Amino acid sequence: MSDERPVLAPGETCWQIAQADRLACIVDAADYFRHAKSAMLQARKRIVLIGWDFDTRIKFEPQGQTLEGPDRLGKFLSWLPKHRPDLEIYLLKWNVGAFAAITRGMTPIFVANWLTDRRLHFEIDGAHPVGSAHHQKIIVIDDRLAFCGGIDMTVDRWDTSDHRDDNSYRTAPNGRRYGPWHDATTAVDGAAAKAIGELAGARWQAATGQELGPVDEIAGETPWPEGLEPTMRSVDVGIARTLPELADRAEVREIEALYLAAIAGATRSLYIESQYLASRTLAQAIADRLREPNGPEIVLVLPRHADGWLEQLAMDGARRRLLHLLWQADVEHRLGVYYPVTDDGAHIYVHAKVLVMDDRLLRVGSSNLNNRSMGFDTECDLAVEVTPTTRDAELLRETILGIRRRLLCEHLDVDPAEFDATLAETSSLLRTVETLRGEGRTLVRFEPDTVADEASPLAESDLMDPERTPARLWDSLFPRGVRRTVRS
Repeated sequence: MSDERPVLAPGETCWQIAQADRLACIVDAADYFRHAKSAMLQARKRIVLIGWDFDTRIKFEPQGQTLEGPDRLGKFLSWLPKHRPDLEIYLLKWNVGAFAAITRGMTPIFVANWLTDRRLHFEIDGAHPVGSAHHQKIIVIDDRLAFCGGIDMTVDRWDTSDHRDDNSYRTAPNGRRYGPWHDATTAVDGAAAKAIGELAGARWQAATGQELGPVDEIAGETPWPEGLEPTMRSVDVGIARTLPELADRAEVREIEALYLAAIAGATRSLYIESQYLASRTLAQAIADRLREPNGPEIVLVLPRHADGWLEQLAMDGARRRLLHLLWQADVEHRLGVYYPVTDDGAHIYVHAKVLVMDDRLLRVGSSNLNNRSMGFDTECDLAVEVTPTTRDAELLRETILGIRRRLLCEHLDVDPAEFDATLAETSSLLRTVETLRGEGRTLVRFEPDTVADEASPLAESDLMDPERTPARLWDSLFPRGVRRTVRS
């Protein structure tokens, strides 16, 4: 049963709430890569880049360069300190991803670091349990602007929102063509950016033992990307984390609590985009809402398959089990689960991690509906909520629904006016999607036959998708006397 209590609660469903003067939702990496470079060009003192993966060979603007400086990430990061005399750049990359990058043919950025500018600092981050991943995707510029969401600055991510089948710019640095890719992130400034800077500093210190400290006060304009229109202004932003247990740090499960609160709080609809559906805890919570006689409609947008054969065995197998759980619970026929396709029917890979609860809550981040994101990997999500004390609440409600409309219009290849007219006619998100599904670029519904052959012995495997650090792992690997202090 839902209620109207606020979803965002510091210390429970989020770490803290901080105001952003501006917040922008950025959909797909073609826009994100350009806006990120635009913002970094305005940096004065410090840039911190934290990621699951970075590939120095990627281009910011493969369709044609409009911004100054080298277009490839690695050359740009080496060029920028030479042209900004007071600028320091810190790049932190998950250690397993760093080693994997070498096998892809990427020149390790730390080689460039040795040969160029001492103000370009690269570190690989091994401060995590064995098998865990640092999955946050964050850029912080002068503690005044931050990007946070689901897009990695690496290969196979760049795409435009039309996801054209013939887009020749979707080409990896080695010349390999890759398929269409859907993703999302956010940009924030103000106190929210400063808070994310604090989080990034804690990650750097945990990995290196070095404290970055606050950025000195800077006069002038915030380094907001040129041409990026804010989606919201003067909004409170909840910052939610997942942090796995380490030797001297308790686990943090704010993101799981945020998901559960949003699922419980929905009254009319819940819209979710996720790379995976593998968390039984979250799937059970959704199933409970579906069994209610007057519960919300629930629309899930997932990729047709996980990326990679091993992930398909584990994650697609888990999804098959949990889809059957949801279908059995859907006694009132309020569930729709879909995957997007292009004009020619190619699968569009969904990497975005987005949740919209009614017209009250928007969440964009790095976490998926899988176990790892709830307690074992390192994640960061941002959320905006309408509460009884929200200023311009009706405008914010319309904005939250506008973001949902923006995403669904991309998937269904319809214009916003048609979407709004259909929604007004049906008074149902699910019926609107069903009405607008058609030929060409569209959403295809998952049915039992769709996943009939996806059973797998690796489904819901603790090895592939653990929920938390195994008990006593750190006691066995690092005796108390040799543990390294890791701060959160």
